[in-house]
Amino acid sequence: MKSYEHIFFDLDHTLWDFEKNSVVTMQAVFNELSLQEKGVHDFDSFYAIYHEINEKLWAKYRSKEISRNELRWKRMYEALTHYKIFNEKLSHEMSDLYLHILPKQRNVFPYAIDVLQYCRDKSYSIHLITNGFELTQYEKIKNAGIDEFINKMITSEQAMSMKPHKEIFEYAFLLTGAKSHNSIMIGDSYEADIEGAKTVNMDQVYFNPNKIEHLGTTTFEITCLSEIKNIL
Repeated sequence: MKSYEHIFFDLDHTLWDFEKNSVVTMQAVFNELSLQEKGVHDFDSFYAIYHEINEKLWAKYRSKEISRNELRWKRMYEALTHYKIFNEKLSHEMSDLYLHILPKQRNVFPYAIDVLQYCRDKSYSIHLITNGFELTQYEKIKNAGIDEFINKMITSEQAMSMKPHKEIFEYAFLLTGAKSHNSIMIGDSYEADIEGAKTVNMDQVYFNPNKIEHLGTTTFEITCLSEIKNIL
């Protein structure tokens, strides 16, 4: 088995359970800003609409079609327009409250802490590569209790590049002293994490808990984080 020294994890949807934390956060926003009284009658339907819009706008953000600030408030605004609510001020209030509450959530995927402890005990250097917003990501890992395991966190803001572009991975190598031959990338996004790691010839672990069908290739594929122990 190949010997690795550096492990690069994605954060959202890989270690930190973004979906679970996002639902809890948006429910709090929904309640605190009394959206039901404003015409948004059902939270579950609203969240489904928001989720679809958020995915679409994140794709635009990754391709540099919109700015970070536009992403943050427009995902709220566009979700509200489905209920014929055209209120930019409310959209900004929702965005600010969402980003205030979200990083305080602590849900991580099953075995995340266990695997991080395992990797640290085996003397791997553990890093994060994330497209998320820098201050938010630091707050997430601190509140979730995983910051103690992380040597370096590389964000798209630091690198001025986003996964899957090779520049963010090259920046990560520069910052950590890692090389492609002694590193491995673990993430849930086939496009961002797996294809991105391939641009710098780094081995990959595709974390695919929902068993999404795909035609691509990857060094390893797992459905549970505990399976990492069979690889490292």
